[in-house]
Amino acid sequence: MQALLSTDAILVESYVGPGEERSLADDVLDGLTRPFKELPPKHFYDATGAELFDRICELPEYYPTRAERAILEDRSADIVAATGAAELVELGSGTAAKTRLLLAAMAEARTLRRFVPVDVTEAMVLECADALVDEFPGLRVHGIVGDFERHLRHVPPPDGPRVVAFLGGTIGNFPPGSRRRFLRALGRLLRPGVDHLLLGTDLVKDPAVIEAAYDDSAGVTAEFNRNVLRVINRELDADFDVEAFEHVAFFDREREWIEMRLRAQRRMDVDVRELGLKVAFAPREELRTEISAKFTVDRLRGDLAAAGLELREVLTDPDRLFALSLSSRK
Repeated sequence: MQALLSTDAILVESYVGPGEERSLADDVLDGLTRPFKELPPKHFYDATGAELFDRICELPEYYPTRAERAILEDRSADIVAATGAAELVELGSGTAAKTRLLLAAMAEARTLRRFVPVDVTEAMVLECADALVDEFPGLRVHGIVGDFERHLRHVPPPDGPRVVAFLGGTIGNFPPGSRRRFLRALGRLLRPGVDHLLLGTDLVKDPAVIEAAYDDSAGVTAEFNRNVLRVINRELDADFDVEAFEHVAFFDREREWIEMRLRAQRRMDVDVRELGLKVAFAPREELRTEISAKFTVDRLRGDLAAAGLELREVLTDPDRLFALSLSSRK
């Protein structure tokens, strides 16, 4: 652990160091040597990927960000009243743009004490901490620079009733088994009868609406998808011909999740020199880069129950595109 900043109002600790960084090399070695090639979506988000995703969130086809924000604008005060929240822990906090709505509602209710952002990007956590203590007088920030899948144990003990927020539908990126294991880990951050999990989930709906959100007419999502190959080229000295891969997005109606893939337009051999790895792609062979599960209330309740959590309330936007749910530990 390295303390990056320590003042009366701000403590930022980093757990990203030698042996603790996101293991792109391990994921590439594992994923590209499987019979069906795949990579985890966390490697989309270098600086270029983050910028592209910000653009995606502004696209007319991409409803999740707008729908989730609409719920928070409408119901943040209700969430704070239902939970008595004095502390907000946010996983994958980024700029905390949506979270400010919750913090403002906590401040209005005079319960706000502490914000605990958890994000792998050091600069984001530091900038966010500085901005928020200025915006909310009396707020303390305890920032954690780390991977929320591996560094949850470093979240500090609660300072009053706690809400753990995992927004944006990111829980849908986990396959079902991993999803329930991660929810169990989140449950360990909660005290029974005191703390709550606020979870953002995209809802099952018309497949055409879902597919359009992941394959926009402007091609921004396609560039976002291909950017993971640029990350590998840069970080692992690979020679992917990025433009030779076609963006593919489709809704799997049986599993009720969207898949994003990259399809090789021709046969090619890729050299990942940092790993001493040569990877062959057949014509039209696909590399899966993301799944994003869509939920019904019954599926959500089942996943939470399997993780020892009890669903308390489901809040949706007027069009029932997206949901925020409150749950607590049994």
